[in-house]
Amino acid sequence: MDTVTEARQYLSFNLGEEVFAVDIAKVREVLEFTSVTKVPQTPDFMRGVINLRGGVVPVVDMKLKFGMSETKKSINTCVIITEVEMEGGETAVLGALADSVQEVFDLHDSEIEPAPKIGTQLNTEFLKGMGKKDDEFVLLLDIDKVFSEDELGRIDVTEETLTDEGVTIDLD
Repeated sequence: MDTVTEARQYLSFNLGEEVFAVDIAKVREVLEFTSVTKVPQTPDFMRGVINLRGGVVPVVDMKLKFGMSETKKSINTCVIITEVEMEGGETAVLGALADSVQEVFDLHDSEIEPAPKIGTQLNTEFLKGMGKKDDEFVLLLDIDKVFSEDELGRIDVTEETLTDEGVTIDLD
């Protein structure tokens, strides 16, 4: 008797030449990258904040986070709005800057290989594994493990902290 494994949907995106994907259940929406408001004294990988329907959302440059060169704005550059689960069950909304978004695709658990311990530019604890799509490897991110609790604390930006820093962002 065949066991049927349930497929999960992933959103694939490009960071430089690498193709990454994140579980679609963690993605709220994808936005065109316009501009961000820079916030002083935040980590280099945090590009700033955006106004998302009256809320302040930090935008992080995934390429900088992974030790690559800064994402350059192009017609395809986008912000993937994600929900990141923090320790204690709290959820943070975060914008992940990517060079481009490819597509949503299905992948069965049986099609996911463990992440290699060497040969990638990032620490493999961020990876759920590697999937294969159209004969191309896709690095499957565990978005909840990309940022440490300390990093999430340093990029936790609210309207109140922006005002304290002298930064104004129109939230209307």
